[in-house]
Amino acid sequence: MKFSRIPLAHLPTRIEHLGRLSNVLSGPQIYCKRDDQTGLGFGGNKTRKLEYLLADAIQHNARTLVSMGAIQSNHCRQVAAVAARAGLDCILVLSGTPPTLATGNLYLDQLFGAELVWAERETRQQVLEETVRRAEEMGRAPYMIPYGGSNVVGMLGYFDAMRELREDEERLGLRFDWHVTASSSGGTQAGMVLGALAWQYSGKILGIAIEGSAEELGATVENLVQEAITVNNLDLPFDQSLVIINENFTGAGYGVMGEPEIEAIRMFASLEGLLLDPVYTGRAAAGLIQLVRDGFFRKDDKVLFWHTGGTPALFAEPYLSKLQNR
Repeated sequence: MKFSRIPLAHLPTRIEHLGRLSNVLSGPQIYCKRDDQTGLGFGGNKTRKLEYLLADAIQHNARTLVSMGAIQSNHCRQVAAVAARAGLDCILVLSGTPPTLATGNLYLDQLFGAELVWAERETRQQVLEETVRRAEEMGRAPYMIPYGGSNVVGMLGYFDAMRELREDEERLGLRFDWHVTASSSGGTQAGMVLGALAWQYSGKILGIAIEGSAEELGATVENLVQEAITVNNLDLPFDQSLVIINENFTGAGYGVMGEPEIEAIRMFASLEGLLLDPVYTGRAAAGLIQLVRDGFFRKDDKVLFWHTGGTPALFAEPYLSKLQNR
């Protein structure tokens, strides 16, 4: 690979059999890849990406990491954590209104020492670019990390994850027929598809769209895979049919938790002692549960749910009141 990596994550992450959930749903056997336990700043999938992004930033002599996300962004929380670990400054462009009291991921952003810039969601990319320009003018040597860490550099974290998975399967004596993951900025799913190609993996990768359409997200994933193949001079037979996305569970939009997400979070917690987040894993798990009920998977399938983290958002309003028992 063209890009180098700085080890940050606690790897390999565990694979756990969700036996009680599988029995209640009366469908395939469901397992969970615990990428919520990658270790850095409460963990999550972005830590794998940041191993490559940090290495690239240091190679470019960066002194400030700059990125953007929503007010409860799991990605931004991990960017702030990696900046603290590396001794770099961090500027985060967050969409939303500054709250009176910081909770969840926002509280952790501040604890890690990140500087916060507020923007409207519609203009945050423009604000991000302006923030990078100002940092350059001030001599702060900024390195811009895109939304979700999803570019040809960051996605390599999940290229590596598929190699790790192949080793997991050999150790556990398992072969997974399906992988289910939250998909939003596209980098995690793109890295998984690229890794599956490289390690000749036959299991299907299903991205549950967190927002937007399958067409738009699919194009993003495909472009990332194709760009990575070109940049790294890989001789891999990529076919668009490998990018599978379900857009049927986006609900009322990004960050709006509905009954399916509430049910999924409760089921994972009460049956497996496993905490999901309201925005990403809660929605992806809701999609998984409904697909099992609809008979999408075969009874003898083995399905691996990738827990991409985000649990600090559970402790942020307005989610707490919605999750209380009724």
